[in-house]
Amino acid sequence: MGYATHMVGKWHLGFYEWEYTPTYRGFDSHYGFYTGCGDHYTHERLGILDLRDNKSPVRDMNGTYSANLFTRQAQKIIENHNSSIPLFLYLPFQNVHFPVQAPQKYVDKYSFIDNKIRRTYAAMLDIADEAIGNVTKSLEKAGLWKNTILVFTTDNGGLPEAGGYNWPLRGEKRTLWEGGVRGVAFVHGNMLQRKGVKSRELLHSTDWYPTLIKLAGGKVDNSPVPIDGFDVWDTISKGKPSPRTEILLNIDLAPEEKLHEMMSEDPPYQGAAIRVGDMKLMVSCPNSTWFKPPELDEKSTYDMNFQERGLIKVALYNITADPAERTDLSQKLPDVVNKLQERLQFYKQTVVPPLNKPSDQFAWNVARKNGCWSPWRS
Repeated sequence: MGYATHMVGKWHLGFYEWEYTPTYRGFDSHYGFYTGCGDHYTHERLGILDLRDNKSPVRDMNGTYSANLFTRQAQKIIENHNSSIPLFLYLPFQNVHFPVQAPQKYVDKYSFIDNKIRRTYAAMLDIADEAIGNVTKSLEKAGLWKNTILVFTTDNGGLPEAGGYNWPLRGEKRTLWEGGVRGVAFVHGNMLQRKGVKSRELLHSTDWYPTLIKLAGGKVDNSPVPIDGFDVWDTISKGKPSPRTEILLNIDLAPEEKLHEMMSEDPPYQGAAIRVGDMKLMVSCPNSTWFKPPELDEKSTYDMNFQERGLIKVALYNITADPAERTDLSQKLPDVVNKLQERLQFYKQTVVPPLNKPSDQFAWNVARKNGCWSPWRS
């Protein structure tokens, strides 16, 4: 489509071989890290460097806060960009991801927040806001802003132990409750036909792909494989109903296959969950609760023991009327339960085995040898 494509920041989509890294997956350049998280200053994960400029390790940025580093790189790309060529810039900041770290001058701005983690978390969010503002200014200076569509979105719910709370929603990151899967986003640009409005239509992360392709003047009709997303631009821009009527949130059969015993770090998204219209069905999902931020409840605690929470065998919620998932309707509405279970069975016919694998010791060996997290099966 003729776009220059650049990525700055977090990848976390695999680096088993070079073919799984950004510059082999459609990006002209990548400056950032491959794994899921790392120290914001040393740019290390488990004591090993995870920062690259394309394929080359970056070893001279120890002590530079990642958000500042990524902002400068994004600004550099914008400043050097040929404005006669359209630009796609993907900028997944590390903020506000664990570890909870921020320069002290930002933390001091929030001295009125008693909880240390929440105070630093607020500082991290402040830095992200400032960073986006600086990138916006660079787009304005380059004469690109008036023709830019800015999409700001999250990828999952907050993690209470790391300062992120989803109250009053139930659950957290890594769960299928609304606190884990309901995200927020905003879109800015002169192409919007309505502005300053909120939408609560049903949208999914897979919808960004066909939506952005259309905005860029392309088509997805000739895709070699069926795509899961819908073009939702008219929903965002004009307020039309979303073409999406359901979301398959998860269908991995982890409880039956005991995949959690294979995981070295995070527990998997266990069980199945589907949203159809207002209704959401959950099957064999770990239970969760409503985590209140410390400023609302001094007695708030965080419990990492997923196994002791037990499984919710079947639960049904009207998410429109009950977004906090407090009233299970499965006993009152068995017909709805059956209908949604039929949809799960429909999807189960084409489900593929989960890709969760045990940790590969060879990855660790290669990382230690190179002094940097690297593809290990090339």
